Amino acid sequence: MVPPDRTALVSLAVRLAEAARPLILEHYRSALAVERKGDASPVTIADRAAEAAMRTLIEAAFPDHGILGEEYGTVRGDARYVWVLDPIDGTKAFITGKPLFGTLIACCEDGVPVVGVIDMPALNERWVGADDRGATLDGRPVHARACPDLADALMYSTSPDMFRGVDADRHRALAGHVRHALYGADCYAYALVAGGWSDLVVEASLQPYDYCACAAVIHAAGGAMTDWQGRPIRIDSGGRVLAAGDPALIAAAVSRLQGL
Repeated sequence: MVPPDRTALVSLAVRLAEAARPLILEHYRSALAVERKGDASPVTIADRAAEAAMRTLIEAAFPDHGILGEEYGTVRGDARYVWVLDPIDGTKAFITGKPLFGTLIACCEDGVPVVGVIDMPALNERWVGADDRGATLDGRPVHARACPDLADALMYSTSPDMFRGVDADRHRALAGHVRHALYGADCYAYALVAGGWSDLVVEASLQPYDYCACAAVIHAAGGAMTDWQGRPIRIDSGGRVLAAGDPALIAAAVSRLQGL
């Protein structure tokens, strides 16, 4: 089978976002039931409906591609192309009416995120990037900004609770050297870096569906995203990630995270 070109992958990724958005907004700020999964994280009918709809579209378009999703697990995980889905990144924000939740959609080729979408339903924003083109916000080009010095950097993390033990110590070490350390944006923090309004995101305890789409968008915007050792992001990178709008920040941030 002839591999799909990037335009076909981007087109499908956007279709997935378009399918998921109304299913999510139907339940936003409503009296919906919230269940707790085995790891105590919340899940709703909106999470499940959105992921199911996206999986149906992928199966129809590329039945040989793999799918890794937060709610329904993995099929064909050893395929050359694997779609990585988080229907609602920031479910806690979603169930409390906070608009900073998003739908994350990535396509990985040989384990590398090559296409990504960060869709923000409540904000009516869609960030798209691929490795053969720049990043866009609702079709308009966006670019990460220059910020080579940690002392000038604005840094986001979702919550201090995601850092435990040594990770918490390393996070504090990095946070102590930036201009401002902020919390609470979920996946939107990566979009803000891609758009040139923020400079760093550092997080831990993540899954591939939390970071693959963000990596593709960040890279397309001219930034860089690695693990805490400075290695490029892959589908199996593990839960500790670092995103920088200016690639020059990566080495300095990695040094602080490693206590060097």
